[in-house]
Amino acid sequence: MHADRIASAWLIRRFIDKQASFKFVDSKGYEPQPGELRFDMAEAEFTHEDDRCTFETLLLRAGLTSDPALTAIAAMVHELDIADGKFQRPEIMGFSALMSGICATTSDDEARIARGSDALDQFYGYFSKCGV
Repeated sequence: MHADRIASAWLIRRFIDKQASFKFVDSKGYEPQPGELRFDMAEAEFTHEDDRCTFETLLLRAGLTSDPALTAIAAMVHELDIADGKFQRPEIMGFSALMSGICATTSDDEARIARGSDALDQFYGYFSKCGV
């Protein structure tokens, strides 16, 4: 689990469905149970579309693109996940180190989401206050 999936889980729980729960499964050939929605995996309902990473797809489809703080975070997630040079935000290198550190210090998916969520809350607070 890396930046796009961690950030997408944060976005879902913080802005889309506060009661969301996650099941960690093998991404190949998983058949969802009734009521389950998949994200950031093959054949998922929410995943990469066109040149967008999963976080950007969720942001767009949930109608959250008018929030400048979320779009700033989306740019950072995009660069870590797709690395196409589309966005040149100065925070990307620090964000990359932070997310890599989270992934290096635990292999537990829930712990990664929790630690990443704490960090993303701070980025969101900063971008909200500074007006991006």
